[in-house]
Amino acid sequence: MRMFKTFGLMSLAACSATVPLLALAQSASTPAHAQVAELMTKALGDYPGKEGKMILVTYPPGSVDPVHRHDANAFVYVIEGSIVMSLKGGKEVTLGPGQTFYEGPNDIHTVGRNASLTQPAKFVVFLLKDQNKPVLTLVH
Repeated sequence: MRMFKTFGLMSLAACSATVPLLALAQSASTPAHAQVAELMTKALGDYPGKEGKMILVTYPPGSVDPVHRHDANAFVYVIEGSIVMSLKGGKEVTLGPGQTFYEGPNDIHTVGRNASLTQPAKFVVFLLKDQNKPVLTLVH
C-alpha cells in the first residue's frame, strides 16, 4: 500500500510538472507578434497625396513577421537588439544597433525577425508613402 501511495504521489508530481511544460512548449512554438507604435504622421505639403510616417517596432524574443510589402520607401534604423531582414531575391542580413536597412515600394519583405530567442529587438521605421495606402500589406 505504501508503494502505491508513493507511486501515486510521484505520478501526480510528474503530471503537475508536465502541464506547465506543455503550456511553455505551446507558447514557445508560437512566438509573439511584433508590437508597432505610431510615433508621428505628417502630410507632405510639397508632395500632394504623400505622407511621412514614423513607427517604432518591437520584436519580442523569437518574433517573426509574415511575408509582406509596404508600398512605400521604408528606412529602418535598429536601436536595440538584433534583427534579420531580407527582400525577395536578396540575402539575409543581420543588423544590430545603429545599422540600417531599406525597402523600396516594389520590394517584398520575405524575412523579418528577431535574431534572438531571449532578448527583444527595437527599430524605428520611417516610411514615405501614399496617404491612402496601409503601412503593411500581407503577400500570399
